[in-house]
Amino acid sequence: MKPFGMVLLLLLPLSAQSKLGERKSLLDSDPRVVYLTDMPDKQIVLTIVKDAPVYSDVDGKVKLGVIKADQKVKIEAITDKAYKVRGKGTIDGISGWVGPWAFSSNDPKFVDNLKKFYTRQIEINALIAAKEVALGMTTEEVSQSLGKPTKSSLRETPEGKSGKWEFIESEEQKNYTTVRNPYTGDMYRQLVSVTQIEKSRKVVEFTNGIVSALEDQKNERSENVRIVVPPVVFQW
Repeated sequence: MKPFGMVLLLLLPLSAQSKLGERKSLLDSDPRVVYLTDMPDKQIVLTIVKDAPVYSDVDGKVKLGVIKADQKVKIEAITDKAYKVRGKGTIDGISGWVGPWAFSSNDPKFVDNLKKFYTRQIEINALIAAKEVALGMTTEEVSQSLGKPTKSSLRETPEGKSGKWEFIESEEQKNYTTVRNPYTGDMYRQLVSVTQIEKSRKVVEFTNGIVSALEDQKNERSENVRIVVPPVVFQW
């Protein structure tokens, strides 16, 4: 016998099932939130030093319970005002949003550093969504924004590594000639070749993994070049 929840879902119209999926997606993709679970290289572990209230929402409107002190927790998501964690509660396991005041770290500036990281990541997310690049981005962030480069080169020196990625957008141009049919005398167009015409070229230069120069044939105005701060280095 199939579980009741599965049967109920199958009985729902497709439009209703779609709306359920949209609601779940919205719950997991609040634009105000930076989700560290999507960033394997950004694993942050802090210590809960005080019993603290846990909320189901980033605005702290619905209280779920209390998370216990003296335990280490992994930060799953952050905003500029709260961190999402899961750990031991007063009764059982609990997961939700907790204020920064309940945490401690070996770095006394961890709250300020997380705010800087959050501010930068929100800007990076917007750039990636718009498929744009800015000075100060990492190679991984450029890949997420623009995809795989058409051409790439790497240079190593005693000072470090530098490289260049080129993103070239082309379109096909079909070339025809006019030919006479020797039997009927009719004139018709005959395809003789196909030429790749370059529409745009974006060149991204890196120094030690950080974007240091940009060149865009479609955008020659320097005032449109954006700059973001380099990645925040954590020392937890």
